[in-house]
Amino acid sequence: MRHILSLYINNLLILIILPLHSYALADNVEQWQLSFPNTDFSKRTIDLNEIVDGGPGRGGIPSIDNPKFVNVADAKNIGTNEPIITVEINGDVRGYPIRILIFHEVVNDVVGGIPITVTYCPLCNASLTFERSLDGRVLEFEATGTLRKSDMVMYDRQTESWWQQFTGEAIIGFYAGKALKPVPSRIESLKLFKQRHPDGQIQVPNNPKYRNYGDNPYVEYDSRRNPPLFSGVLRKDVPPLSRVVAVGNHAWPLKLVKDKKRILIDDLVIEWISGQNSSLSKQKIKRGRDIGNVIVTRNNDDVVYHVPFAFAFLAFNPDGIIHTENRD
Repeated sequence: MRHILSLYINNLLILIILPLHSYALADNVEQWQLSFPNTDFSKRTIDLNEIVDGGPGRGGIPSIDNPKFVNVADAKNIGTNEPIITVEINGDVRGYPIRILIFHEVVNDVVGGIPITVTYCPLCNASLTFERSLDGRVLEFEATGTLRKSDMVMYDRQTESWWQQFTGEAIIGFYAGKALKPVPSRIESLKLFKQRHPDGQIQVPNNPKYRNYGDNPYVEYDSRRNPPLFSGVLRKDVPPLSRVVAVGNHAWPLKLVKDKKRILIDDLVIEWISGQNSSLSKQKIKRGRDIGNVIVTRNNDDVVYHVPFAFAFLAFNPDGIIHTENRD
């Protein structure tokens, strides 16, 4: 998958050079229409110029549609502090390791009788879970191989509508203007998951030889000064590739949460606990630096949150507020 990142970067150079030429967008749409013949590109909520061809194309980043699980006690070849996206619905508890999602980006599953899609975009560090039933239809998602604001654009196989991973909103096609219902999920270490749910299920690769699971294809990505695949405006007061704890239209720098250990805003509680590897620093995820675990609850119930990069939060929340220590 390292080659996919290089393809993304190459296409960024193309994006910088070509917007002055009207044929560039026309060529892209024509190519996308060949790959997605059922997508109605005339129905959209965004400017198609915002879409960047990422390189892999349709099917280049295959989703997992029938995930395989083992009891968390039987998990092997995974570091104690490696990050897991965990979901609990109707007593059904499952963990989805980033070591798998970093290569597939989308897992379609059914948890507690509810069809869901678990998603992870490495370029934004966005880990989000949604219900995948809409208007009485169960959808299956996969990455399109394109990006918008450096975030993964997904599509559903049923209508070939295109969806923004960061927001869960359909931006092109039949469902344009519709939104998926977000599902509360945590991003936590394997150790914490096992402590909370010793009988929980954890995903394992369907084919362990398909990728070098446990490797990070984006070595030192979160140490860069600026995101290499983002052409929007960057704020000078917030490092673009610093992590923030995002809850709706508000966010708190991860460093602030780490320093304070616990932040209380009315009935919202944000807590930090040490012991989670960054998935985007070292070549082996289990050797990634400790960025800690974040838990966000309201009245002791999990709320929808994630820990994306600051540039992505601001790109999709232009009126959003990042609460620094000086503002709180």
